[in-house]
Amino acid sequence: MPRRNWITNTRAIEPRGRFMHLPSDSQAPVRCEPTLAARVFIFALLLCLGSVHGWAQQNDQQQMRDLDEQVQKIKSDVLSIAAELSQLEEKLLYPSGTQVAIFVALAKGDQMRLDAARLQIDGQLVAHHIYSFKELEALRKGGVQRIYVGNVASGDHKLEVLVDGKLEGGADFTRTERFTFRKEAKPKLVGLTLAAPGSSNTPITLGEW
Repeated sequence: MPRRNWITNTRAIEPRGRFMHLPSDSQAPVRCEPTLAARVFIFALLLCLGSVHGWAQQNDQQQMRDLDEQVQKIKSDVLSIAAELSQLEEKLLYPSGTQVAIFVALAKGDQMRLDAARLQIDGQLVAHHIYSFKELEALRKGGVQRIYVGNVASGDHKLEVLVDGKLEGGADFTRTERFTFRKEAKPKLVGLTLAAPGSSNTPITLGEW
């Protein structure tokens, strides 16, 4: 039986003296561990980046909420300061010894439409107000309007009140009343209660508050 010589070297000599690799069935399989490890590393890196991005978004939202709370607090402080300044200005402009304030209210349950009110003290026009729908609704619900605040000397004074409006049925009316009030050496609060002519209430009544 002829003896066969097996080639154990995977290199053969080409013509011109060059080496070439011959294919061999005994080569070891290529390992995938480095590729798998790289994929795991990339996945972990992406997961970390996503977590960092989410944390950054939450941090930005918290900062925006904190900023909004600070803005609201500043607004509240500004409104409070404005109210205090208004009170201080009123005290300076209208000292308690000469201050007179006049308020307007509607009689309870009265449904007339109040269009305008005009006030004169000692023949001088001191207030003229035209009422909006919201103001009328507030008066109908029991609200009170300060229509005038000013200074008058101590003693007796004449007050003239003129009211324009519509009755519940839609008819126009105008009503004028004249009163006398006495100013003492302290603030004077005067209340005017208005009602529709022909109702059970007096159209214009004067009271001290």
